[in-house]
Amino acid sequence: MKKKWIGMLLAGTLVGLSCSGCGTTNDSTKNLKLENVKEAAEDTNGVVKLTLWGAKEDQKLLGTIVENFKKQYEKETSFEITVEAVGEAECKKTILSDVGECADVFTFADDQLMALAAAGVLKPVENADSIRKRNLEGAVEAASIEDNLYAYPLTADNGYFMYYNKSYFNNSDLQTLDDMLKVATNNNKKIVMDWNSGWYLYSFFGNTGMEVGLGDDGVTNVCNWNSKEGDIKGTDVAKAMLDIGKNTGFQNGTDDDLTEGAKNGNVIAGVSGVWLSGSLKEAWGDNFGAVKLPTYTCAGKQVQMGSYVGYKMVGVNAYSGNTEWAAKLAEWISNEENQTLRFEERGQGPANKNASETDEVKNDLAIKALLEQSNYGSLQRIGGKYWDPVAAFGMSMADGRAEGRDMQEIMDKLVSDITAIG
Repeated sequence: MKKKWIGMLLAGTLVGLSCSGCGTTNDSTKNLKLENVKEAAEDTNGVVKLTLWGAKEDQKLLGTIVENFKKQYEKETSFEITVEAVGEAECKKTILSDVGECADVFTFADDQLMALAAAGVLKPVENADSIRKRNLEGAVEAASIEDNLYAYPLTADNGYFMYYNKSYFNNSDLQTLDDMLKVATNNNKKIVMDWNSGWYLYSFFGNTGMEVGLGDDGVTNVCNWNSKEGDIKGTDVAKAMLDIGKNTGFQNGTDDDLTEGAKNGNVIAGVSGVWLSGSLKEAWGDNFGAVKLPTYTCAGKQVQMGSYVGYKMVGVNAYSGNTEWAAKLAEWISNEENQTLRFEERGQGPANKNASETDEVKNDLAIKALLEQSNYGSLQRIGGKYWDPVAAFGMSMADGRAEGRDMQEIMDKLVSDITAIG
């Protein structure tokens, strides 16, 4: 992602937030928050009070990390740290709905960085050079706007790839989706992928030369998935998806469908992320496998399936009553030791360079597959108008409702909805 473009995007996001009437950047909101800060600082009585938001699944892990943080600094001060369950995916929405009630420290997904920075919520990282040196380049880029680091990289694993049952596939089968579907059909089994999600559906367009992303205003989308030019046209992708959708070896399904199908033996492969690793290992045992996404047939060519790659990070509330200690806690949560602990307990891929170089991480099949797929992935930078029309498009491809219709009209309507204003 070009730094100049990111700067334009941040400026556009600031304008977009002001125009949307969310009220997160106006003076009254900031003054309200500053009053809360003053009260918090006066009420501490020598005790540093902090609130930490993290995913529900991370509560036990974060509890351990917080207790170790308290022990590390017990000679300097006393702490009262409250850990609350607010998932990374909901973080932005929760914060922007009431900036004054934002936690001092919070974990969030990288695609929320622009909006949170534009709203003035994120405190830039002060020891940025040190944090940059410790973490993977992609994770640092995802946490940055131009030359400013706005958050502490935490994980480098928020993407997807192909899980498979080794007892059915050989290495040659895994190269193309055609061959994988043939294996599934011949064995009366299924390969699962969620076509109701624009996150996964991007994979069919990601390496075609067509693009989708945020416009200069940082709010609306630009998209040319209806392109009539080039070696691969928008209609070519739609036709390819229709063919896959009606294949008897394919199933449009969620993570729950993939997990349940793996357990009962009906599903032998599926697209998802590292969070399903444990469940699928349990289902397939020694036959558990993971690999990058295959190619698929489009316009008579084999096209490598793309993906969105993502990162999780730790942010510090710029209006916290204890920004210095909040920053120390954020850095502690995201340090090498605790990223290693996160991998060991939650299977999440580290953003820290040293933590990512351990033999345990390198030999983890899911992490290896994710890293391989990341060579064909892109950061997710999408406006809100993207999700519903792409989900509807995916469903119409999966259930065959688009069969026999004018594909160009379908693609034109899809792009019109994705790029809609307001």
